Amino acid sequence: MNLIRSAAWGRRAALAATLLAGAASAASAQRAPKPAKVDKAAELAAYRTDSLALRKIYDEALLRGQSYENLRYLTTTIGPRLSGSPQAQQAVEWGKATMEKAGFDRVYLQEVMVPHWVRGAKEKGEIVGNKGKEIKVPVCALGGSIGTNGKLKAGVVEVKSMDELRQLPEAAVKGKFVFFNRPFDDALIEPGVAYGRAGDQRRTGAIEASKRGAVGALVRSLTSSRDDYPHTGTMSYDPAVPKVPAAALSTNAADQLSLLLKANNDLQFELEMECQTLPDEKSYNVVGEIKGSKFPEEIITVGGHLDSWDLAQGAHDDGTGCVQSMEALRLLRATGFRPERTVRAVLFMNEENGARGGQEYARLAALNKETHVAAIESDGGGFTPRGFNVDSEAGTLAKMAKWSPLLRPYHVDALTPGHGGTDIEPLKATVRPKALIGYDGDSQRYFDLHHTAADTFDKVHKRELELGGAGMASLIYLLSKYGL
Repeated sequence: MNLIRSAAWGRRAALAATLLAGAASAASAQRAPKPAKVDKAAELAAYRTDSLALRKIYDEALLRGQSYENLRYLTTTIGPRLSGSPQAQQAVEWGKATMEKAGFDRVYLQEVMVPHWVRGAKEKGEIVGNKGKEIKVPVCALGGSIGTNGKLKAGVVEVKSMDELRQLPEAAVKGKFVFFNRPFDDALIEPGVAYGRAGDQRRTGAIEASKRGAVGALVRSLTSSRDDYPHTGTMSYDPAVPKVPAAALSTNAADQLSLLLKANNDLQFELEMECQTLPDEKSYNVVGEIKGSKFPEEIITVGGHLDSWDLAQGAHDDGTGCVQSMEALRLLRATGFRPERTVRAVLFMNEENGARGGQEYARLAALNKETHVAAIESDGGGFTPRGFNVDSEAGTLAKMAKWSPLLRPYHVDALTPGHGGTDIEPLKATVRPKALIGYDGDSQRYFDLHHTAADTFDKVHKRELELGGAGMASLIYLLSKYGL
């Protein structure tokens, strides 16, 4: 074969090969499997199965629910449960016994060291005019504050923001109480957003006041309600500046003080508090578990925080979240559903003034190399269910949104981007669940009660509470069956 002919054949062969490859490719494309058709019959059957399962959960909750009576015992027999207190320990023992009685596969404690702050005798606050006239007003110490070491009397300077405080001349602040009087923004639809925006004055007010030479901080209670209930809550100190006492005024007292200051900016305020911080105490998270039937190594956590502030019974904050979490597991068992993935109910300790329970749970999850699919928290009160806030990637939320038709008859189908919860947040940095989920109830009344003496059992509506637990159980059913 001569070189010219050989070259021609080579070109023809190459062309033929190209044509054959194209034909093969076309044939292959024709033979490629088409996207599988959705099996409508199977899809409809699954929907019916799931729909019936959720209906059984709700029937059990509404006809034989145990959340309300569990809450009654926790709040009225045990009562306030501030971390480190004897009542907190009683709550741990009650939570463990209650879950054991429910027949969960495993119930155990996770040890955690917690802060131990005590309020002492009831606080006293008085507005003192320049003629010596005294007006007693409702006050309470903020959690973590130091005491006043007797009576502390000083002038008052009112501010609405940290920037306003920083811009005042030194003489206007030094030796006085700084009165932080920024109210809730009532134009906001979600009161939780208003709470977040107003909360810096409670959390860091004492630090900023001390930096300017003030003797103490007075903070308007974080609520839009006008009443005589002062709201406690955690505050903080900076080791770089002297500690000064910090107290909350009820909203009525704050309005009264502001009005009187406008008439007489020389008036004084007298505060007396005996609070103190004691050494840390040993406490526990309480964990109840139902082992998964198919994927036991994959975990779904649901929980609330067992501790509460000491002013009241801690009913909505967060007794309701604890009993709903335990009830969610009980409902699954009572309706005969064996979750495919392991489900845990966790009663976290110390959310209110340290979040150490949530941190320890996350640390142990990482230490044990656990796989967490999702975590759910109920810490917004036991009010009428709305749905769930979801902290996840968009694809995960889209997958969950497909369950909305199943949840819609029960009014828990609102699956929206948002914060999961304080106690489950540390999991994000350790075992990284695909979703952190916050149970979302109607929050319009929540901050009327939050951190006050009014947060009592009688403020909880039985049907609303049981509906919430059923909603959480329903979401767990779907998460366990389908994963994320």
